[in-house]
Amino acid sequence: MSAAVQTILETRGLSRHFKGFVAVNDVSIKVQRGHIHALIGPNGAGKTTMFNLLTKFLRPSAGQVFYNGADITNAGPAQTARMGIVRSFQISAVFPHMTVMQNVRIALQRELGVSFQFWRSRQMLDVLNDKAVGLLEQVDLARFADSPAVELPYGRKRALEIATTLALEPELLLLDEPTQGMGHEDVGRVMELIKRVSAQRTVLMVEHNMNVVSRIADRITVLQRGAVLAEGAYAEVSRDPRVIEAYMGTVH
Repeated sequence: MSAAVQTILETRGLSRHFKGFVAVNDVSIKVQRGHIHALIGPNGAGKTTMFNLLTKFLRPSAGQVFYNGADITNAGPAQTARMGIVRSFQISAVFPHMTVMQNVRIALQRELGVSFQFWRSRQMLDVLNDKAVGLLEQVDLARFADSPAVELPYGRKRALEIATTLALEPELLLLDEPTQGMGHEDVGRVMELIKRVSAQRTVLMVEHNMNVVSRIADRITVLQRGAVLAEGAYAEVSRDPRVIEAYMGTVH
């Protein structure tokens, strides 16, 4: 397989300035197809701005974004999502007082382009039901299908958000702090979920939990003050003195 085919997402010299403040500074990264790639760094390192640039909620001040070899720098958010780049926990909409199954079906209706067709054939409903059940099985929520989303434990709600995102059939899934605010048990469950869903797609995630990053990330990019500080496998990056200093000794 050629290098071009292996690289699903690439940024070249990506920068974003806000009235003189440089949030992202000349960032060039390559995300390999089929990998779990983690974007880490101290608070204020530019991680969220990077995600906003990649999903086109922000325009870059300089630089380019390439997806599957095509320059998508000027594409809009909806066009980018249709191409297969989907950001979980932002685009996904979970309705708390609807059931788990109903939430996934709504996401599927959006993906099929029938969100506002309130009179649908039984055949169409059956297609949605079959797909919804399949998605719930992927994220280990099938037994919660009839439960209101509001009653799910926090980690299970995150799993439901991933299921609604998977309904859009992303090729590249961007996860923004997937384990933030979770207890140990939920962290473990969501970590296994990320590994499971990455089997058929590429994952780029921002994550603060270094235990999660060390166990599931194939490659890590460390940002500091908007620029790339280090990149590589966890074993290599975690030994880098610059990374240790940036985390004030919290990476080991």
